[in-house]
Amino acid sequence: MNSSWLESTIAWITAHPNAAGFAIFLVAFLDSMILAGIVVPALPLLIAIGTIVGMGHIDPLYAIVSAALGAVAGDGLSYWVGRRWGHSLLQIWPFNKYPGLIIKAETLFKRRGVSSIIIARFVGAIRPFVPAIAGMSRMPVRRYLPINLFAALTWAALFLLPGMLLGASYNIVAAVADRLAIVVGGLLLTTGMAVATVYYAWKWSAHNADFQLARLLAWSKRHPLLGRFAQGVVDPNRPESPSLLILGVCLLLLGWAWFALLAVLLANGGALGIDHAIYDFLWGLRNPLADRLMAPLATLGDAQVMGPALLVGLLYLAWRKRWKAVTHWLIAIGFGVVLTYLLAAAIDFPAPPAATQEFSFPAVSITMSTIVLSFFAVLISREFPRKSRVWPYLLAGLIVTLTAAGRLYLGMHWFSDLVGSMLLGLTWVMVVGIAYRSHHTRGFWMRPIALVFYVTMLGAAIWHLPRASEPLLQRLAANQPTRNMASAYWLDQGWSELPGRRNEADARSRWDLNLQVAGSDLTLRRTLEGHGFVSQPAATWIDVVTSLNTGESPFGHKVLPASFESHPETLLMVRDVPDGTREVVRLWPSGVILDGRTPLWIGNVQTMRYDEPYGALGLWRPVADSEAAYTYVLEALQSKQAQQSVHPQTGRTVLRLDLSQNQ
Repeated sequence: MNSSWLESTIAWITAHPNAAGFAIFLVAFLDSMILAGIVVPALPLLIAIGTIVGMGHIDPLYAIVSAALGAVAGDGLSYWVGRRWGHSLLQIWPFNKYPGLIIKAETLFKRRGVSSIIIARFVGAIRPFVPAIAGMSRMPVRRYLPINLFAALTWAALFLLPGMLLGASYNIVAAVADRLAIVVGGLLLTTGMAVATVYYAWKWSAHNADFQLARLLAWSKRHPLLGRFAQGVVDPNRPESPSLLILGVCLLLLGWAWFALLAVLLANGGALGIDHAIYDFLWGLRNPLADRLMAPLATLGDAQVMGPALLVGLLYLAWRKRWKAVTHWLIAIGFGVVLTYLLAAAIDFPAPPAATQEFSFPAVSITMSTIVLSFFAVLISREFPRKSRVWPYLLAGLIVTLTAAGRLYLGMHWFSDLVGSMLLGLTWVMVVGIAYRSHHTRGFWMRPIALVFYVTMLGAAIWHLPRASEPLLQRLAANQPTRNMASAYWLDQGWSELPGRRNEADARSRWDLNLQVAGSDLTLRRTLEGHGFVSQPAATWIDVVTSLNTGESPFGHKVLPASFESHPETLLMVRDVPDGTREVVRLWPSGVILDGRTPLWIGNVQTMRYDEPYGALGLWRPVADSEAAYTYVLEALQSKQAQQSVHPQTGRTVLRLDLSQNQ
């Protein structure tokens, strides 16, 4: 949501509010017009518009009225088309291309009468056809128009509301945690794309398997020499032949992709340009809450999670005497481990700067979790009804994607490393899967093993993830480069060489860094505690969830953490003010050591107010251009010989405090 196109759109809308209303009118008009309503993606467009409304750039009432008028105009045109041509519409191009939708709309209108106009507003594809049916039926305009106006207003408000809530929530979250918002949004988008890719790839394959099988058999008859090998794998008299064909096609595609990627990486001598770009971008998004979200995900593929589920699955298959399944699964795992370690030893691939000594290419955890989960999906999917066979693949794709996303965010792997690891795992699964499926095996009830496997994995994850996350974060803690500076130089002019504000993507989060402290942060903490400030423990995800409880007193909600150059606060203190605001002091390590021994901290002093738009989400956000907190802290620290100067980068006052003599 921080991309340049959005900023440009918001700037244009702010400068042209009337034109924005016309754009909303046009979207609703096209969505409501017969035929055009099938093509126009109104829902995502209205959610996007609602988001901009929620961010405060368009008046909500103006947006709702514009959308409602556009819907009424589009419905009116559809009504006129139906009244003008009547039932002959089914013979007129291009309406004759959609007879099914017209018949469905007519059926709904006959069953529900006037109420169908309201119902159709929320039914999707038949929405623009019901007004046309009302016109065909010669419904009087004086009867049609009021109910249509009510339906349009209701539809506009309800369809804009999700975006308005999203925009308002983002607006206040971005002011204090824009990095967190980007990470969470990116994670949701990535997992959604992964699930959609798996689902639609499976759906396409399932719908085209029989057709491709027929083509393959026809080809084998025309080419007897090579065709007999194809017939040996896919026999039209065997029910598993279509799935074998799908696995074969997947093997060819995945194998080609794996070798192509490997060739590019070897030719490049290491990570690609896109790898460095993604690494730098994600490194700039590091923040405490996102770290504690992504670290558990990064450990999902650990042996402590996959191992128990694998063992339980193998024991269950052995108990049921399914030795072919046990053998092929062990082959998939055993040779997968050997292949992964052999490639890791043979390929000298430079690790990312933040990676630990565990780094290898391919990534062992990603490759093996891909093999374990994907082969289990191959093992059990064919025993389920045709429409239900996709869900094991969806779970495998979801878990592997979440693991890869966590590791990518933490800088443990390059993007191409993770992609290559998944391709390698899937390629090997296809090989073993074809070998397993090519043997005719007696089916059996797979639901118990599926339940046991996934429940065991869930239990192992619940036990392992909290124990592994914190040590992982400690190993991957951002190493800030340090430089030495003389105390006298810092007080004289060195302070002005430090950043004057946070370097954030969102302008609202570029807070002034108006505090520099030399010495122990404990001394500053004690001084501020004597003036009403209290130290706030780092907010957790539980605190984020409780922010949804809008009935609680604002002072019961914590201030969200913020980072500076990928480092969390060393000190976060708050003071509640009777006027309902909260004064906040934050300190981060500056990366400077004075005289080789004294740490220098850089910080921010600001006033925050609790914001609760639409009563949906409440967070503390900075008050623009408020100097109340800065003035109060300045008075509290006057006895510490505080100095003030205007920072040359920002034109704002910076408070300098030397506490090295007070330790």
